[in-house]
Amino acid sequence: MKDLSAQDILNLMEQENVFFLYLYTPLCGTCQVAGKMLEIVEKLFPNETWGKCDLNYIPNFALEWEVESVPCLLLFNESRIMKKVYAFHSVPYLYELIKETV
Repeated sequence: MKDLSAQDILNLMEQENVFFLYLYTPLCGTCQVAGKMLEIVEKLFPNETWGKCDLNYIPNFALEWEVESVPCLLLFNESRIMKKVYAFHSVPYLYELIKETV
């Protein structure tokens, strides 16, 4: 999963119909586990657009999108957030969630 800048995120919002953005902070242990689960799920959906960003670098987006905590997976569709996921549960759970979206 590629680390994205704020500009990269804006570009994706303009260019992609559906994409997934993983928000994390580097010192968050739960984020480390969630990131590993998402790496597996990303491989199961290779044709989808994935990105990740350290929330510390995009505080304005965090406020605008009303991100409550990390880890957070945002599911975008046509430049809008369609779903925010805070509880990652398991790889099968994430797989089914993504499968419903695409």
